[in-house]
Amino acid sequence: MNLRIERLRWWHLSAVAAMEIEIFGPEAWSEAVLWTELSAGHDYRAVFDGERIAGYAGTAYSGDEAWINNIAVDAAYRRRGIARALMDDLIARARAGGAKALFLEVAVDNAPAQRLYDDYGFVGLGVRKNYYQHTGTDAAVMRRDL
Repeated sequence: MNLRIERLRWWHLSAVAAMEIEIFGPEAWSEAVLWTELSAGHDYRAVFDGERIAGYAGTAYSGDEAWINNIAVDAAYRRRGIARALMDDLIARARAGGAKALFLEVAVDNAPAQRLYDDYGFVGLGVRKNYYQHTGTDAAVMRRDL
């Protein structure tokens, strides 16, 4: 594998939207939503294996706060450190951008993601009831100081 992290571009969005469906099912973001994210200036990065996207993550900034919008890894690439590489990159970019804290929401039933966030020092702030509209799943809100 020859993995590299690069900025996500508009021509990658159809592949990312397909990955969204595979990973998030009814809660997947559409290609149109992903376009909106990029056009709003949010920072999206992808891990590439050649031309194939192995995983991606997006961050939005507001003042001295950064929010992880999403982080996902293709099933064929899991357990290879892709999510950690994305987390390391987005934390470094948030710090470099002047963020003092990093926030995220994660489905309460997504134990693997919660373990990753715990490993990175995120702490729970509360729960947003029925946050995920299509499934009614609650989301845990987490924060990490930078």
